[in-house]
Amino acid sequence: MVGIIVTGHGRFAEGFISAIKVIAGEQNDLIPVYFEHEVDELEQDLRNAIDTLKECEGVLVFTDLQGGSPFKTAFEISLTNPNMEVISGTNLPMLAEIVMARKFGIGLKDLANMAINTGKEQIILLDKEALLADDDDDEIFEDGI
Repeated sequence: MVGIIVTGHGRFAEGFISAIKVIAGEQNDLIPVYFEHEVDELEQDLRNAIDTLKECEGVLVFTDLQGGSPFKTAFEISLTNPNMEVISGTNLPMLAEIVMARKFGIGLKDLANMAINTGKEQIILLDKEALLADDDDDEIFEDGI
């Protein structure tokens, strides 16, 4: 199975992992890494998390935004780790799909591409007027998760 690290500024990872647990239940090999102090500490925390996942087929790192310290640090580490991919601009649908899909033995690169596609597909602006004008459904949304 592919291990997953979620990192970002402050407690970004904590919120995402908390939401994933509601959607998909408790998860193995899913580690938050916080960036609240110095870059040196972040790098060590990322390396420790990667070491914890050493039995995994690979490591997929989700970061909050491209160009930030969590992204740059993870990317620099990935340059010497061929079984590691880094994705920036994480949103909840992309992370949820990957957490659930990785149990099917999908490879690291395929999971990374799946995450990118899902992330792009899930960013929308709802057309409220068209939605409210649709007389076919009594309810606008079905029950959520």
